[in-house]
Amino acid sequence: MVAKRKKKYESGEGSQYISRKSALKKLQLNLRDFRKLCIIKGIYPREPRNRKRAQKGEPGIKTLYHMKDIQFLLHEPIIWKLRDYHIFTHRVKRAKAQRDFESMKRYLRNHPTLKLDHIVKERYPTFIDALRDLDDCLTLCFLFSTFPSMKHIPRDHLIMCRRLTVEFLHYVIEARALRKVFVSIKGYYYQAEIKGQTVTWIVPHHFSFQPHQKHEVDFTVMSTFVEFYVHLLGFVNFRLYHSLNLYYPPKYFELPVEDAAKTLVDEEVYVSERVAALNTPLSKSQVVTEEEEAQVDDFVMSEDPSKVDSARQEMEAVKNLKSLFNGLKFFINREVPREPLTFVLRCFGGEVSWDKTLFVGATFPETDETITHQIVDRPAVDKQFLSRYYVQPQWVFDSINARRLLPVEKYLLGCVLPPHLSPFVDTTQSEQYIPPEQKALEAGEDAAEKEEASDDDDEEEEEEAASSDDEEKGSEESEEEEDKGSEEDEDDEGADEEGEKLGVINPSRVKEKEEKKKKMAVVAGTVTKDDPIAKKREERQQYRLREKMVKRKHRGLYRSMVAGRAERKKEVWLLGKKRKRIEAEKKEEKKLTKKKVGGTEKEKAKVKTPVK
Repeated sequence: MVAKRKKKYESGEGSQYISRKSALKKLQLNLRDFRKLCIIKGIYPREPRNRKRAQKGEPGIKTLYHMKDIQFLLHEPIIWKLRDYHIFTHRVKRAKAQRDFESMKRYLRNHPTLKLDHIVKERYPTFIDALRDLDDCLTLCFLFSTFPSMKHIPRDHLIMCRRLTVEFLHYVIEARALRKVFVSIKGYYYQAEIKGQTVTWIVPHHFSFQPHQKHEVDFTVMSTFVEFYVHLLGFVNFRLYHSLNLYYPPKYFELPVEDAAKTLVDEEVYVSERVAALNTPLSKSQVVTEEEEAQVDDFVMSEDPSKVDSARQEMEAVKNLKSLFNGLKFFINREVPREPLTFVLRCFGGEVSWDKTLFVGATFPETDETITHQIVDRPAVDKQFLSRYYVQPQWVFDSINARRLLPVEKYLLGCVLPPHLSPFVDTTQSEQYIPPEQKALEAGEDAAEKEEASDDDDEEEEEEAASSDDEEKGSEESEEEEDKGSEEDEDDEGADEEGEKLGVINPSRVKEKEEKKKKMAVVAGTVTKDDPIAKKREERQQYRLREKMVKRKHRGLYRSMVAGRAERKKEVWLLGKKRKRIEAEKKEEKKLTKKKVGGTEKEKAKVKTPVK
């Protein structure tokens, strides 16, 4: 029996991809609902290898989806909810037009609700998978938590984002999970280590601003993402709180507060304000003893002991970082952003307070004599206390990134601050620009390590000097034994000489003497000179030979890697050139200012005082 011949584009990439228009027709949805469904389910357009075959010979560039993804959406129950919502809106409009207000109220009471709990479980089978995808979730939720009330964004989303983000910050404080901080124009970059996963997110600056208009940014797409991320972050917060035996929703310890403050507001508002202050410890469901600290097993990486040492050093550094501000009390001035500094200081064991008229949750006043640091962002302060340091906010962030308390001399009031270096730059990678301040900081750390090493060497030398006396005693005994052995050899040589006089020759003794003479011979040595040009040429040839050994299927990837390396090298050169130009301009400005000051002093000296 002859097999039926397949038509063109019925197999291969022509049957594996489907255009967006065909997908809308297959699912019987409009474009808005299709976008919402794809965002919630995590389905994105695909890029085919051969676009002409995937588009079945049609010209242009179309948005293509994989056929299996669209077939997967056919059985999704959310589609029926979207259709029910369309029916609901149509009925409400019709009842409103007919002035049938009783039916309209009945429809509004029974409006369909979209539940996404099963989607979260479907997309993230394990809790670690949810933590790996938490970066974008936190960034978008923190962004929406700073938005004012707008028409095209549901108010419930803004309130829920604010609540969930504050709960997440409380968990990071209780777990001491924060590792890196960086302040930029975009906002505050934070990086935390949660269950072995690094989570990085951005918190925008809290300025009074008006967001972009609706025609500039598609808020419908962003609100759809937020609708899903709110469910995800709620599940994550619930699981994280229970891992620390904390109540969820969070509860706080009862603090001695005036009864008048409680009666002014509702109890729920009172609790939410205290939680939002980030300055109140949360209460635990049960008291649990502190867990034993994790230790590095030597047998796991016994083949490479350097890795074991580096892992142990990193654990000690993280342990010291968690208690960086233990025993220190900070007071935040009005002009300093309260929330980020409170969050950062409490993550590392510091006690924080502010003016009680600024926000609720202040624990001690400014006149407290036990305050060690006051964070100020102004050129001068009227009343100063001798028992505390007045530092600028950058000192806190730089100390965290350096993992030690930096000297406060460069961060005092009125001082020109040093550059704020990013901790997210990996200085170990090649072809990367490293600013001179970072190099100086690393050189300073290396110098401190060398000093510690020199101290250890001095101690070792003292121990060696103490043990050298015992070695001298042992050496004297060994010398006596050697003298005895040498006397015996001399007796043997004397016997050989007597045998030669009598005419008896020992052949083995003759061979030994000849070998000793050969070994004692002096041979002129030859000086070898290395040719650096020939050495470079040989290295270049070996590199080209290694390039030829790359497989054909990997050559395209290798070329792209080489091109990327060249681009990074060029970028490093440009940044270095820009830095040199800026430093040259600063030097010229200093010279001009010095000349102006010197000229004015000479003019003043020329002016003669009047004679009485």
